[in-house]
Amino acid sequence: MSFETLPPLLGEALAERGYAAPTPVQAAAIAPDAVGRDLIVSAQTGSGKTVAFGIALAEELLGNIRGTPLTEKPLALVIAPTRELALQVSRELGWLYAKAGLRVATCVGGMDASKERRSLHSGPAIVVGTPGRLRDHLERGSLDLSGLVGVVLDEADEMLDMGFREDLEEILDATPDTRRTLLFSATMPRAIVRLAERYQSNALRLSLAGNDRGHGDISYQAITVGPSEIENAVVNLLRFHEAESAICFCATRESVRRLHTTLQNRGFGVVALSGEHSQSERNQALQAMRDRRARVCVATDVAARGLDLPTLSLVIHVDTPRDAETLQHRSGRTGRAGKKGTAAIIVPYNRRKRVESMLRGANIEAQWLGAPTPEAIRKKDHARLMEKLTAPAEYEDDDRAIAAELMERLPAEDIAAALVQAHRLKMPQPEELLANTPEAREKAEAERHRPGFEDVVWFKMGVGRRQNAEPRWLLPLVCRRGHITRNEIGAIRVGPNESWFQIPRAIAHRFAETLQRTQSSEDEQDAILIEEAAEGPRIEARSNRKHGAPKVHAKPFRKEHDGKPRSAPRRDTRPGDHPGGGKAFSGKPKSGKPRPDYKGKGPGKGKNKPTGAERR
Repeated sequence: MSFETLPPLLGEALAERGYAAPTPVQAAAIAPDAVGRDLIVSAQTGSGKTVAFGIALAEELLGNIRGTPLTEKPLALVIAPTRELALQVSRELGWLYAKAGLRVATCVGGMDASKERRSLHSGPAIVVGTPGRLRDHLERGSLDLSGLVGVVLDEADEMLDMGFREDLEEILDATPDTRRTLLFSATMPRAIVRLAERYQSNALRLSLAGNDRGHGDISYQAITVGPSEIENAVVNLLRFHEAESAICFCATRESVRRLHTTLQNRGFGVVALSGEHSQSERNQALQAMRDRRARVCVATDVAARGLDLPTLSLVIHVDTPRDAETLQHRSGRTGRAGKKGTAAIIVPYNRRKRVESMLRGANIEAQWLGAPTPEAIRKKDHARLMEKLTAPAEYEDDDRAIAAELMERLPAEDIAAALVQAHRLKMPQPEELLANTPEAREKAEAERHRPGFEDVVWFKMGVGRRQNAEPRWLLPLVCRRGHITRNEIGAIRVGPNESWFQIPRAIAHRFAETLQRTQSSEDEQDAILIEEAAEGPRIEARSNRKHGAPKVHAKPFRKEHDGKPRSAPRRDTRPGDHPGGGKAFSGKPKSGKPRPDYKGKGPGKGKNKPTGAERR
């Protein structure tokens, strides 16, 4: 099929944009059995949906133009879930109908509402907007939907997920019953089916998402790692692929902040998107991605909806998607318009069964791999450097003059090595990862102990997660109280109400004496009891504290218990235990001195969280 059946003005616009033949979703939208009917189209993002519904409504739009392209009332309404997607749709429809002279008005949150009202009064034939802003214009009387011949719900499943059901229902209730309703969605949950039954009549169902995989142009990889190696695996994946643009999906705002900081510290050009960022910050982050000033975006699911980054070729699911639909939505950010993409799912070994079930539910066949090793990354770097440094290039006369002078002073091999070194310095260093099985991980943990900490003494202090204790906060306190440096502190373990840390046995006696001298009730930090522990940390297992279960204790390192491996206690906080949200404590230390309330953000007063090395 070709575009020959379309009006000549649209055919010319498509030809100028390089469209030689319609994509499957575009061909289905203009097929004879789809003409004039309501449509339910199940197609992945990046499959050409915008042009598809643009040409599907061509006959109704152009047929209602009488002499002038300006219209008294809008003829078509397109509703999109996010500002970015609405603006993208508006641009696409703008060039598609430019030769026909049809105006497109855009109504989205974060823009000047008065300018939008003036635009709506200027006679646009097509209105594109987000549900909330469209409903606002409708209620204020600046948007008249009584003349609509077509309504498009783009990414309908995402709009329902984002809580726009009431807005959509109010908007659709204000449209005439004779209008066509085109519903585009990557997935078809029950909520979409119910919406279609209410607002569509004799709808034609077009399923073009594929039966074997969620997206034919995406290569899925399941990367198995140890639970504590997730961030290191992300670093190595980014370095291995060196994608032109990549996006890392996290489940929460806190996860976005933590990973963004980690990647920034490692030298990546990275931006963050989450619900805590303003529209201005979102715009700046997306512009940095488009300008190539940043190559990595760390985002939550909601914040990344509607993003269109043409160069995006790598999606990393840092936190496991909650379901198969979320997996497909995230992965659909890449592999667009015939380009190939990679979707990597980070799979801690304790979540493998869940991911396997999710992949089966989505009809996706993923390749199960380990995280890229530093050796594999260096091999890739070697090939990339050779290709880049040997590519033909033009040089200025001044550059050649300096090169000639260098050749006189240094051997050619040294000059070439300096050039390679300059390029390597721009690349973040890959991470050494632990093996991804419990047994191998236990062995590797033992081998990774810092030199000088083979023989240690455990000390404990009377603050834990519930008092907002964090290793970064505890380090300066221990150093000041014990008159030691941070290099003399080994592993740190933070429990619910107490924390433990290692001190080399050679200095443990002097350290304990200094602690007694520096303890004081005059300062809340100096009043914290720090003393030698008879044994290593014993942290209450969280899962057994529910439903009145008895306390169960776990050693800090992996140990066989009833024939099953048990993981090390996690340092990360639970909901409600994050910095600034913990409970204060009071009471008396064992010394008998009154202990003041311990409030605020901990001894470190809000400093950043430690790296893996600093926690040891």
